[in-house]
Amino acid sequence: MIHINIRKNQFFGIWFCLLILGSFGVSGIIVPAIAGEGQSAEMIHPNSKAEDIFNQGMKRYREGTVAGFRGAIQQWEEGLRLWREANNPQQESITRNFLCSVYSNLGEYPQAINCYNQLLVLTQTLEDLQTQATTLISIAKIYSQLGEYQKALDTLNQTFPLWQKTNFKTGEIATLNEMALIYFNLGEFQQALNYYNQALLEVKPLGNPTNVAAVLNNIAQVESELNRFEAALKHNQQALGLWEEVINKFGDSAAVNVQRGKGATLNNIGFVYANLNRLDSALEIYNQALNLWQKIGDRTGEASTLNNIGFIYFQQNKLEKSLELYHQSLKIRQEIGDRPKEALSRYRVATVERKQGNFAEAIAQMETVLTLIEDLRTKINNQDLRASFLASKQDYYQFYIDLLMQLNQQQPNQGWDGKALQISERAKARSLLDILAQAQGEVTSGVDPKLLTQKQTLKQKLSTLEEQRVKLLSQSHTNEQKQELNQEIETLLQEYSQVLDTIRVNNPHYAALTQPQPLTLTGIQKLLDDQTVLLEYSLGKERSYLWAVTLNSIQSYELPPEETIKAAVKTFRDNLISPSKRVRRSLYEETGKALTQIAFPLIPSLKNKRLLIVADGALQYVPFAALPEPETSRESEVIPLIMNHELLTLPSASVLGIMRGENQNRKPAEKLLAVLADPVFAPTDERLKSVVVQALKVLPPDLESSARESGILFDRLPFTQEEATQILALVPEEYRLQEVGFNASRETAINPQLSQYRFVHFATHGLLNSENPQLSGLVFSLVNQNGESQNGFLRLYDIFNLSLPVELVVLSACETGLGQEIRGEGLVSLTRGFMYAGASRVVVSLWKVDDQSTAELMVKFYQGILEKGLAPGAALRQAQIQMQNDSEWVPPYYWSGFTLQGEWRGIQD
Repeated sequence: MIHINIRKNQFFGIWFCLLILGSFGVSGIIVPAIAGEGQSAEMIHPNSKAEDIFNQGMKRYREGTVAGFRGAIQQWEEGLRLWREANNPQQESITRNFLCSVYSNLGEYPQAINCYNQLLVLTQTLEDLQTQATTLISIAKIYSQLGEYQKALDTLNQTFPLWQKTNFKTGEIATLNEMALIYFNLGEFQQALNYYNQALLEVKPLGNPTNVAAVLNNIAQVESELNRFEAALKHNQQALGLWEEVINKFGDSAAVNVQRGKGATLNNIGFVYANLNRLDSALEIYNQALNLWQKIGDRTGEASTLNNIGFIYFQQNKLEKSLELYHQSLKIRQEIGDRPKEALSRYRVATVERKQGNFAEAIAQMETVLTLIEDLRTKINNQDLRASFLASKQDYYQFYIDLLMQLNQQQPNQGWDGKALQISERAKARSLLDILAQAQGEVTSGVDPKLLTQKQTLKQKLSTLEEQRVKLLSQSHTNEQKQELNQEIETLLQEYSQVLDTIRVNNPHYAALTQPQPLTLTGIQKLLDDQTVLLEYSLGKERSYLWAVTLNSIQSYELPPEETIKAAVKTFRDNLISPSKRVRRSLYEETGKALTQIAFPLIPSLKNKRLLIVADGALQYVPFAALPEPETSRESEVIPLIMNHELLTLPSASVLGIMRGENQNRKPAEKLLAVLADPVFAPTDERLKSVVVQALKVLPPDLESSARESGILFDRLPFTQEEATQILALVPEEYRLQEVGFNASRETAINPQLSQYRFVHFATHGLLNSENPQLSGLVFSLVNQNGESQNGFLRLYDIFNLSLPVELVVLSACETGLGQEIRGEGLVSLTRGFMYAGASRVVVSLWKVDDQSTAELMVKFYQGILEKGLAPGAALRQAQIQMQNDSEWVPPYYWSGFTLQGEWRGIQD
């Protein structure tokens, strides 16, 4: 007999367990659990053969190995067939639910979603509303794991009426919790907090202290992310009291998950105390957490807390104690196969070794750290878990650059500055891939779809098995289980490596993006000529750096911390752009001198040279054309850089090398210029006067969020049509394309016909999101000729998937609202997207410039290219100088906001 006993329609009565996340600031999350082995059910229309097969599947499932899971799948697939033949949909539903959960556990998400969709049909037939709702939550969790957050949210919203019909409040709380977790992973912390607070209101009357504690713990975690540490401490202490209440009631028999919940909350309290600089209190709480982890045998939690205690000792300058604890944590993480956290522990070891003057050991640790995280980025899908004292990946690179530059000061002319420059290039490649990973889509252009599917499927399986390995090795396990799981992972890794090798050989364009090989100093110098200097920045928390590279030399400079530079950038931009300030020449000139003084030192080799600028952070949004020359004294007249230098910017030096390799044999397009301008954004547009406008749908959440963060309203851009007319007049009719109004649509923008032109000009709203770069993109017509809503947002991954092998793309109406957190990747990721699509150069505006001056500058720019045969960089410089010399357009606001990224050499005929 099947040792499961439930009544009809109640097999998946929901209960909750704690999901322990991460190794720092461990968080307890309440989630709906799929039916477990401990449940019982009353058989309906029993079938002894099917029951035996089901029990055999359960036996294999309980083995907890990959082979066991696959054996269970085989048994349960056969059981399903028998239940269907016996016309027993209730038992078919039970078996299928187990089957779906195993597919999900194995990371085989397409099979899992297909399985759950079949289960949904069954639950609807059975009118089993609770199981229907839990199935929807399971599907949403898979969508969330795949980064398809909108699908996940839509699916979760379908559960609310089901919970309400069954009056199952705990189910509603489950849905609210999942929605909060999605917004948390999206970085929308206030929205996450709103859902958690709603969940707290509903969970309190139900009388389950563990669920209340879990929600309080989650609220505290979000408050910590928002730097509301006193509020976080209050909620964590409330959660701790509830955990202890349950443990005191049940003693050692309290569920392990309750003990883990207490450990998670203790860890979070320690984190809050540390951030409040109450280090002794943090140490006391962390030691309580450590004792608990060791008592229940949770090695993941133990390693986390050891690392946290090591950090406290580091802050107290007790370096030997700190190093000892970091090594203990590292040993555990190596043993349990937790590679992301192994990288963190090695990074912590390196910080101590550096402080003790052991540079060779610190460098060795950091080389391993970068190898680990770059390997993980390639092979593992799961999102990095948020944790106390968890350095971001960019912190690793910044620390290593700082370490190498410190060595360069002690041992000049030994090549350390060149090595640091190469690490900067690696950091920029990593940063872009991180942004793409956050964007809700997949870059598919340039790779065989079959290979891409293989790659994604293997990546998902590897991700899931890596998580399973950490869980397995963190607790009691057999050597057989360990060996079997390791063998499964090794087999998948070999398959995955073979797929990557095939992609690298057959699809080098895609491989150059996803498996970047940053250039060395020598490789960078080969891109230059004797009239060109590369300036590359790396901004850090304590200090920043600038490298000036020529054909045969490198010079390096130490600059102030990132915050100092960011403040100077925002002040300069504000004085340059603000209507009330830009008319006062002294304001932007003096603040420009101040920025030059801290970020643009006097470099003898720059005189009258072309400058290729690889900026970083807030410097991405600086109009370098308007910056004063470094030698300008406070008393002398300000000379903008553009007067003596041709200026271009680059996402990284390595990108230029990639583009040259890919474009060197490309034949020029026969046609010249395509322009998309003056889209229709709103139902109030006068071009819709004769149309009965339907109620417009709300904007997609990513577009709405990006617009809100950037402070942008989608007003009409009427002058862009005149801009289009003026520049198209420079080109014979048969060599041009004009798409305006309703035709300036997303469909036109992605149409392959644009690849027939050398120059493509987009005169529409562009969003350069400085806080969440993955939300950057272009906005085309949001309304069609019938007054109906349509998708007009060309997202970041859409741009990467374009086929646009053109000489130049111009984005003439981009807008950037600089928020509190400024990330240069908003600009870089957008321009790099067009470069990946095939564009050799991208001109982009750093703010929404006056319509009339934009049209004037663009005409002069295209005249320089089309009539005078200038390279685009030289043509832009000439146009900007002409504008600056025109009394009507003297303020840099009108002409300096345009920057050219990409190739500096001339266009080949």
